[in-house]
Order: sequence, then C-alpha cells, then structure tokens
Amino acid sequence: MELKINDKENELELKVENIVVSTSLGVTISLQKIVKYMNIKTKPKQFPGLVYKNEKPKASSLIFGSGKIICTGSKSSEDANKVITIVVDAIKKSGNEVPNDYETKIENIVASIKLNSRLNLNKILLLKNIEYEPDQFPGLVYRLEKPKLAFLLFTSGKTICTGGKNIEDVKLGVSNIIKMFDEMDAYE
Repeated sequence: MELKINDKENELELKVENIVVSTSLGVTISLQKIVKYMNIKTKPKQFPGLVYKNEKPKASSLIFGSGKIICTGSKSSEDANKVITIVVDAIKKSGNEVPNDYETKIENIVASIKLNSRLNLNKILLLKNIEYEPDQFPGLVYRLEKPKLAFLLFTSGKTICTGGKNIEDVKLGVSNIIKMFDEMDAYE
C-alpha cells in the first residue's frame, strides 16, 4: 500500500512494508488437529505454536494453543484480516470449536519513505528522544511522543516508521517529522 504525503512542494510516497494484526479466539485449540488438517510441520521444542504461510494474500500467521493468532507480513490490514479469516476457517475445519465472532487488532505498522534530500543526522541529534551509535548502526532512532512512533533515519533520506496502530497516525507522524526537519534545516 502506498500513500502520498506532501513535503513543501514535493509529493512523497509512504509505503506500508508490514502490518501485524492479532486476534484471540478466547478458547484453547488443539494444535495437533491443525497440524493434521493443514499439513503444517511443527517443531514444538523450538517454537510453542504453528507457523502457517498463506500465498494469496501473502502473509504468515503464528497460531498458538491459547487461541491467539498473529498475522505478519501483510501490506494492508484488509489482507491481514483475510488471512486471519482463512486461518480461523481452517482451525474450525480441523475439528476445533471456535467462536464465529472475534476482534482483530493492529499491533504494528511498519512503513518506509524516501525523503527528497539527504539528512544531516548531526543536526537531528539536537532533538530529545534520540538514540544514535554510528559505530554500531548507521541509522539514528528518533522516538516521537505524539503519535507514539519510532523512526529509523538514515543520511540517504531513507526513513522507516514503526509502532503505528493505524495509518492516520503513521501519516501524521511522518508529516510531523518532515515539518521538524524543514524548520531545523536538517537536510544536506
């Protein structure tokens, strides 16, 4: 999913890289029944749940005996919800009794944006909520308080946003840091 954001006179593309969505069915389920029905390989000594990979839409789901399902790798919440529906239907068909109604929740949105200019990370260091260890990692981590998001900033202008719970917060956070960078002339 790509969204447009305006940076002064320029239009930037915000690209959703990954959306993590979860649900809890509220009942315990038999993972063995699911393994047999879906022909999933399992390694219970290494991981306490099952990993199901869906092709269309493309995403992976973690299925736990507690009834918790986590879908990751999707590019939209709609696709993640479709995958969770596919998994819940398979759980039902495997012989597990699960409720028909369950709520899904966005846990995390990861998005990227390429700014039209290189960033001067030394100027950005003047902000609070910064982590920067250039000897260990070339990116600067900036934590925005409202909305609560974390940004990985690179001198190339590549920016990764994580921690979003909805697309509106991600767009607002990206707009806020772009305004901040414009005001402090953080571009090279």
